[in-house]
Amino acid sequence: MSGVKRLTVGLDDGESRLDRWLKKRFPRITQGAVEKLCRTGQIRVDGGRVKAATRVGPGAEIRVPPLPGEEAAEIRGRGAAGISAADAKMIQAAVLWKDEHIIALNKPPGLPSQGGSGQTNRHVDGLTEALMFGFKTRPKLVHRLDKDTSGVLLLARTDRIARALSEAFRSRSTRKIYWAVVAGVPNPRMGTIRFGLVKAPGRGGGGEGERMIAVHPGRVGTTEGAKRATTDYAVLDKLAGRAAWVALVPVTGRTHQLRAHMAEIGHPIIGDGKYGGSGQENLGDGWGAQLGGEISKKLHLHARSISFDHPITGRRIVLTAPLPDHMTRTWKTVGWSAADVPDDPFADQP
Repeated sequence: MSGVKRLTVGLDDGESRLDRWLKKRFPRITQGAVEKLCRTGQIRVDGGRVKAATRVGPGAEIRVPPLPGEEAAEIRGRGAAGISAADAKMIQAAVLWKDEHIIALNKPPGLPSQGGSGQTNRHVDGLTEALMFGFKTRPKLVHRLDKDTSGVLLLARTDRIARALSEAFRSRSTRKIYWAVVAGVPNPRMGTIRFGLVKAPGRGGGGEGERMIAVHPGRVGTTEGAKRATTDYAVLDKLAGRAAWVALVPVTGRTHQLRAHMAEIGHPIIGDGKYGGSGQENLGDGWGAQLGGEISKKLHLHARSISFDHPITGRRIVLTAPLPDHMTRTWKTVGWSAADVPDDPFADQP
């Protein structure tokens, strides 16, 4: 059984009750166990004693003692040999850049950032032991990407750096640009989406199948649970009126924000079964006809670049992640080229 874990609440987690945050991270833990561990001081937040109902937000450090049920499940998932050689090779090959403080991955599509109910340790967080590279502790996720979204994902090699990067995300000094292929061509070619988002509960006990519902900006304040969300978009190229290559900047960081926002304006991301299925109408733009073959079957959303101020050196770091294989094939099929578009199409905007 491993020892005490010190976990940092990520920006994408938002603010929530401690017990809910723990249950999302450790699905097998019971409410009674959470309350007992808090009462006895074994679970702490930023070094202090807390209650199960204490609210925690991005950057908070959660001290979690060994949890027998979770540890047994982790051991069963890994097997006696730990992380497989193939998985270790895969996650190490995904390293885009690293120094003694930060590791950046080009996360492959299909690999979850973290585990959830019913999942094994085959997710980025469960494979970080293969990313220690001589350090005594495993690196920590600073933010997340959806399972089928590829691209730049940051991990911090110490708690101090995790807190600094989380604060940078919260203050919006960190900038992320995504590339996507969407159905139809947005008009105008550049704009801002300001629909709020509220979570609709999933059907499973662990919240599986949850989705975000868009809320008109004027109704966010009166809609229970709704949060304001803002996305900038720019059309980089198009395939007649059927599809467009767009750059997306999530000004806020809500769950499924880019996918829900693009679907709400009638241009769902290609391959998005949750927000762009048969019920998503986009008449006249070719969405109903699909684009054929693999293009329509895999999510075309990629965290293309990230820029941030290094917490130690202060130097501005800019990282760019190559497209995954299925998107590379789409670009080749359509005739698009990364060399034909600016790295940041929003750079000259006020």
